[in-house]
Amino acid sequence: MEGKKRCRMHGGAHGSGAPPGKRNGAYRHGMRTHEMIELRREISKLTRISREAITAYRS
Repeated sequence: MEGKKRCRMHGGAHGSGAPPGKRNGAYRHGMRTHEMIELRREISKLTRISREAITAYRS
């Protein structure tokens, strides 16, 4: 862009670039949303705790 330090499309200014989520044409399934990532972390944590409890019970 002439006379500018950053491109208006790719410059990183707030509101520039592609829209987030479903408004973005590349949105497909939602598996990488913040909510889904947090849900998978919680499930992993509960699975780990359950396995530790079962192991402790068996010994």
